[in-house]
Amino acid sequence: MVEVFTDGSCKGNPGPGGWCAILFKKNNSTPFKIIKGRETATTNNRMEMTGVIEALRFLYENDFQRDDIILYSDSNLIVQTLNKGWKRKANLDLWDELDHLNEELQVEYVWVKAHDNNKWNNECDRIAFGEAVKAAKEIH
Repeated sequence: MVEVFTDGSCKGNPGPGGWCAILFKKNNSTPFKIIKGRETATTNNRMEMTGVIEALRFLYENDFQRDDIILYSDSNLIVQTLNKGWKRKANLDLWDELDHLNEELQVEYVWVKAHDNNKWNNECDRIAFGEAVKAAKEIH
């Protein structure tokens, strides 16, 4: 089993943004991988989705297809769209990517409250925001 925490951040919406994913193997309190990135012109939802996609892409490319994956996100939009079939209105390119990865991996999506007492969601938020700050500096 693999546990994944993801988050996205944007300074302005749209604006410069960042994303992060922190990955754990079952019953391990130390991450085995932290991935992050940024874009100079994006939206918060795109950054949230990119964090999820990049985490799943890493797992797919590193042969985790047989593992159960639990992915925690504070994006209710992502979790409910995947779990309850909410209508997709924007970012259809990213939804297509996410659908493809979901066909290859066994993922359970769990919503967590943002800025609450979840240590790893808060750490993802901190890193994603830091990436958004770096992206904003790249513009100027």
